[in-house]
Amino acid sequence: MNPGEPAIETRALSRSFGQGAKRVEAVRGVDLTVQQGEIFGFLGPNGAGKTTTLRMLTTLIPIGAGQALVAGVDVARRPGEVRQRIGYVGQLGGADLAATGRENLILQGELYGLSARQAPDRARELIERLELADFAARIARTYSGGQRRRLEVALGVMHRPDVLFLDEPSTGLDPQNRANLWEQIRGLRAAGTTVFLTTHYLEEADALADRLAIIDQGRIVTTGTPGELKRKLAAATIVIEADLSPDELETLRAAVAAQPMVTSASLSGRTVRADATDSAEALLTIATLLRSRQVPLTSIGLAQPSLDDVFLHETGRSLRDAGPIDGAGAR
Repeated sequence: MNPGEPAIETRALSRSFGQGAKRVEAVRGVDLTVQQGEIFGFLGPNGAGKTTTLRMLTTLIPIGAGQALVAGVDVARRPGEVRQRIGYVGQLGGADLAATGRENLILQGELYGLSARQAPDRARELIERLELADFAARIARTYSGGQRRRLEVALGVMHRPDVLFLDEPSTGLDPQNRANLWEQIRGLRAAGTTVFLTTHYLEEADALADRLAIIDQGRIVTTGTPGELKRKLAAATIVIEADLSPDELETLRAAVAAQPMVTSASLSGRTVRADATDSAEALLTIATLLRSRQVPLTSIGLAQPSLDDVFLHETGRSLRDAGPIDGAGAR
């Protein structure tokens, strides 16, 4: 891959399934550019086209239409060369559970053409870098979820790929193991590996991704850094909780919505949420309104926009509600 060349570039990438009335356009004209050395997050609800896009980029299914270059190589024309230049860690993993971690790594290296000397040397390097030493000599079947996931990431980079694809890497991990895995992924990025990450944990995308894209109904709906996408929304959300009847809360919501700088206001249970363009000034104005109406407040405060707010704004649903894609291959 030449310096400065995108690690991944797609133009009008498309894929459909079925024929006639049963035809489904899973991916519809996706344009993406992922730069070398970045962690790129790829988000989308079930059925959005996320998994289909990932499978085309990793040569697991043929491209329907358009073009994709991965590590500078045309995916449709030279899929074998693409496979040599990428690593892929799927949701279900690929470790041989009857072998030790070290044996898994050495075998993976040999499958990619490393010599009898190179494969053990590379295995030792990754065992140290990904902190596998305490269990590398054990059978992989005995590993915890976090240990197995770190081994699978090591397998994915054994041959020093230009691009590593991670499909829902921390699914099922507890917070401690997830945080450890995040550190390992950052370490790979620091070593020069480009990481293409799909995840249904928005805090994971926020913590790891240099940039991200959200796909919905087969199309990219937004791209940018996590900070840029959050700044596209209101400066902040003012959250008001009050001990009022449902009718009184609806009256309060309407009054809040009518205030200057408030762009919208919604009601959920006993909570009124107001999006504002100037959070400080709007908070002062709303506080004055509440005082004048002698509203029995439970609490009032500011909530900065989150990636979940971005996802909800762009797709009409929360990614927390969307859940992970299933092992059977939801689109």
